[in-house]
Amino acid sequence: MPWVRAKVRGTNVFARVDERGSLVGVGGRVEIRYQPRDGRLYRAVTSNILILDPTVLPEETCTPAAEVKRDAPTGVLAALGARSASSGKKSAPLEHLPTSPASNSALAYSDGACSGNPGPAGLGVVVLTELERLELSEYLGQGTNNVAELMAVLRAIEAVDPAVPLVVYTDSRYAIGVVQQGWKAKANTELVAALRRSIVGREVELRYVPGHAGIELNERADVLARQAVSSRSSERKTVQRSQPPGPATEG
Repeated sequence: MPWVRAKVRGTNVFARVDERGSLVGVGGRVEIRYQPRDGRLYRAVTSNILILDPTVLPEETCTPAAEVKRDAPTGVLAALGARSASSGKKSAPLEHLPTSPASNSALAYSDGACSGNPGPAGLGVVVLTELERLELSEYLGQGTNNVAELMAVLRAIEAVDPAVPLVVYTDSRYAIGVVQQGWKAKANTELVAALRRSIVGREVELRYVPGHAGIELNERADVLARQAVSSRSSERKTVQRSQPPGPATEG
């Protein structure tokens, strides 16, 4: 989800909002950051937050962070030691994120891109099964970043046999929240509903991966998404994993 510049008890912060710039809180408390890249996440009571500038800033304005618990020394928790937004389990170190699926299952990395918000949008997906590697670059036309992220997750799910367990890595906490954690969708309701239906009766898990952190398959999904936006076109390529897959043909 995006951010706005705000103030809490006299201190400037970044606060979580929806696409329309409205504060988004859980239990009356909104996620805030005092510094966008220091790895520390705080929460403030909605009534204590004053929006200074209604301009909606992209999700990437603030990097992934670990929640600082009350009375805990600041800096003790780092983003990679935080509990995963998807499962409540401790996050794996970045170097241990999978690049191949577990036996009899599938693995996907998905990403969305938008030139402006809204603006020309696209998605990128890398899906790995035991036998194949699929790379999908799809132009979506005019849309928002959140729509692109949601569509990317949906395409990853649609690409896999419903009988096969699937793990999807995404750098969108918004997608994980509205699909898997019961967040109320205030926008994109039809798309969110379609995503929720797509996982009914299936073994599908969404997991968070930090964007632009050098994770090979996440970076590849990002390239595919941006390629779709820049070329205003779509491409789908499947190769057998028994052969060296190499990069998908671009253009």
